[in-house]
Amino acid sequence: MTSNEVDLKRLMLAGLDGDSAAHRELLSRLSRHFRAYYKSRLRSSGRGLSEAEDLVQEALLAVHTRRHTYDTGEPLTPWLHAIARYKLIDHLRSTKPAFTHVHLDDADEVLARDDVVAAEREYDLQRLLSQLPDKMRRVIQCVKIEGRSVAEAARLFSMSESAVKVSVHRGLKALAATIARENRHADR
Repeated sequence: MTSNEVDLKRLMLAGLDGDSAAHRELLSRLSRHFRAYYKSRLRSSGRGLSEAEDLVQEALLAVHTRRHTYDTGEPLTPWLHAIARYKLIDHLRSTKPAFTHVHLDDADEVLARDDVVAAEREYDLQRLLSQLPDKMRRVIQCVKIEGRSVAEAARLFSMSESAVKVSVHRGLKALAATIARENRHADR
């Protein structure tokens, strides 16, 4: 997606300013990018390519409904990549294959592999969170990981609800930028 940063950002900014034709063009171009992204990821995870279309629509809907959260001073493609990646992760988690067809002798291997994936995810999450300032990390853990309300987090950390929301927003933005940087380095 990075090769089209300038064009995509121009369309996004025009769409945010009310240009519906630019917004439609943005979504059209993004559908091609998302489709290629999902097809390659689903193929590499042994999933059917038919799932890609559902993911494309979910990602486009997220871009459309969450476009107001995009910080126009930042690059667009990391924001788009974060949406695409999280939609894929959510999809893979929610459609996790049932292991009812696994032969009993193979069950230990399947369960062990699943534990390794979960441990790797937890390690990645903790590694990313550790890069944030302490208070921001604790607020994100409280609200986004533990699922507590903003009001509860505000009481716990002696902050205003507004400050909690800002801290979560900035922290997630920093995490998305870190992930984008790591993905760029991995693609090289």
